[in-house]
Amino acid sequence: MAEVHTHEADDHDSAYAGLLVNDAHWAFGTDFEDPLAGVDTTVPEGVDAQELAAYCLQLGDDALILSQRLSEWCSRAPDLEEDIALANIALDLLGQARLLLARAAAADPSLVPALPEGSPVPPEDALAFFRSDREFRNVCLVELPNGDFAETICRVLVFSTYRLALFQRLTAHPDAVLRAVAVKGLKELAYHRDFAGRWFLTLARGTEESRRRLEAALAQVWAYRHELGDDQDAEVVLEQVLATSGVAAPGVRPVSTVGGHTEHLSRLLAEMQVVARAHPMGLW
Repeated sequence: MAEVHTHEADDHDSAYAGLLVNDAHWAFGTDFEDPLAGVDTTVPEGVDAQELAAYCLQLGDDALILSQRLSEWCSRAPDLEEDIALANIALDLLGQARLLLARAAAADPSLVPALPEGSPVPPEDALAFFRSDREFRNVCLVELPNGDFAETICRVLVFSTYRLALFQRLTAHPDAVLRAVAVKGLKELAYHRDFAGRWFLTLARGTEESRRRLEAALAQVWAYRHELGDDQDAEVVLEQVLATSGVAAPGVRPVSTVGGHTEHLSRLLAEMQVVARAHPMGLW
């Protein structure tokens, strides 16, 4: 291993510099397909292309940022099973983000940041890694730091419940691409909701400490619930979870999130985007 490491160090100034070479290094490949390859991305008649793109960008940003937050649990979850479960949820959301950002770019190419001429970065990656925090359209709920395990469970429960209800409606959207993304996401989001719901019940019925942490976490998440919109179906599901768990809905005032993000987003993006920005000609 030492000889291999020395060889790589001789060839490149840093490990990441190897990404600029036109071959496959370590876990990085150069032959990933366009996520919308073979799909008719023509915007349907009667649908405003810019509005469709903006909407897909918002949905994609929500998934991307929460995916990044959940990936921070890798090797830190209470046990291996939950570690894998949270990683799988993060991967599901990352897949949704990739499709939605690709759809946004196809519907309105002007959204895609300008990159150096000849850059191999695909549009969905450009949107993910080369926008500033002010250009992201995600809700603040997904960018907040993880907190403890109870807080993550509450956030996944609330977010996935509302998103599942939304995706169920989007299966009837006039845009075929967005419809397909919604259909694909239904099973994923149902699993996310059920995983979080089971843990919510476990923590509520566990020790005094687990219940205390759960109630404190729910209050923090509940203050951002309004960002996800008014959805009767989602609210009914959450009411059922609370009733079954014997937990009262928090009486907290909504946090004002109009006109911006929290300071946590810029820090998250700095970590998420650092390699791509250092090597904009890199092949991923």
